[in-house]
Amino acid sequence: MQPLTHAHQGLRKNSPRRAEVSIAELHDRGIPVVQLDSGDFPASLSVDAEITRQGLRGRLLTPSRTADLAAVRALYYRRPTGFAFPHLSEQDARFAVTQARYGLGGVLASLPGCLYVNHPHRAADAEFKPSGLAAAVDAGFDVPDTLITSCADSARAFVESRSSVVYKPLSNPVYRIDGVSCAVRIAEVAADGIDDRVAGTVHLFQERVRKAADIRVTVIGPHVFCVRIDSDLLDWRTDYSRLRYTAVQAPSGIEPALYRYLDRFGLVFGAFDFCLGTDGRWWFMECNPSGQWYWLETETGLPMRAALADLLERNP
Repeated sequence: MQPLTHAHQGLRKNSPRRAEVSIAELHDRGIPVVQLDSGDFPASLSVDAEITRQGLRGRLLTPSRTADLAAVRALYYRRPTGFAFPHLSEQDARFAVTQARYGLGGVLASLPGCLYVNHPHRAADAEFKPSGLAAAVDAGFDVPDTLITSCADSARAFVESRSSVVYKPLSNPVYRIDGVSCAVRIAEVAADGIDDRVAGTVHLFQERVRKAADIRVTVIGPHVFCVRIDSDLLDWRTDYSRLRYTAVQAPSGIEPALYRYLDRFGLVFGAFDFCLGTDGRWWFMECNPSGQWYWLETETGLPMRAALADLLERNP
């Protein structure tokens, strides 16, 4: 049994890397692990795979480990670094990146008998917010009214017809301002602040939930961990120093809906964000298929690291 971890971790300040704590847990159990990052290819990572009538076989080599592709039982996949070939010309680098993505990426997505946490293709599908919101409705969650538009008139009408609306990015690429990494934040919007620049791209507007707190639910295989997050912030992820954490139980109906949602995308792990409304309802915000989780164990004592190791070990 040989799990892989394929991830480059960029975590909040003072938080250990999830891959590292997971590896430590598996090592303590005597389970061999190979850690790799696609950004290491080809300098310190190589692949040698063959597909025959017997299926896929071969190996991955890092400076310290060799993984037999046919022996890999589980792969923990979380946001690896992209491929880069800075020594090549622009056109040659573009070609090399494409070959690496579809070659090494294709091999990693085709391991025989492997449990993926999560499969890279399924995780990519689940990253699309419109798909996630539609799947949440189908799963039975309460979902705030949401508008996805490039039309300023539609955006203004949506905002004017509701008491409070927030803008959310559909994805959040990192901006660098004076060398500092920044991201677009969730913010409340007013109708008179919307102009024709909306037509420049697609935007997401969502009715604001009157909330008592936030809830992060982390599903790791058969285990569901619910943490209430109290703060006075619109978006709790903007300032971790102002957060208070309490482990809670999900109300009736939430857990089955979680698994209906995950099954829709073929996931075995998900970090769900809910707003706890002042009316007591859990309002679905999003599910991150590659979300952070370990800091919640250190804050609450919930056995999340052990749950992930059980999943990777394929230990019921």
